[in-house]
Amino acid sequence: MAKLAMGELEAEVMDVLWDAGGPLTPGQVHELMSAERPLAYTTVMTILVRLWRKGRLDRQPAGRAYAYQPLKSREAYAASRMDEVLGATKDRPLALSYFIAGLKPGDRARLRRLLDGGGERS
Repeated sequence: MAKLAMGELEAEVMDVLWDAGGPLTPGQVHELMSAERPLAYTTVMTILVRLWRKGRLDRQPAGRAYAYQPLKSREAYAASRMDEVLGATKDRPLALSYFIAGLKPGDRARLRRLLDGGGERS
């Protein structure tokens, strides 16, 4: 079995937590992830703690363990990542123009409505 990069495991753990819609213990995350492929409990625990230390998860005591949940929704996290990437460029307007040019027509129209004040956030 090929070893996944830690970033990929972090993304998988975040997907499990986002899909759950509520806090999960490490055991619950491990069980859900192990349904797809074998993974050590300690690996799941390490990833959860790492994500918590990075400020991506909240944790609350749940018996002898902690229950973890994302601090941001999947969509809010994606938006913050887009802003982070834009902030890393020297020419933000040029980067935005490339981004907009690469959008599908429906997404471009949706963006236009959002910019014109017809927000679609749910």
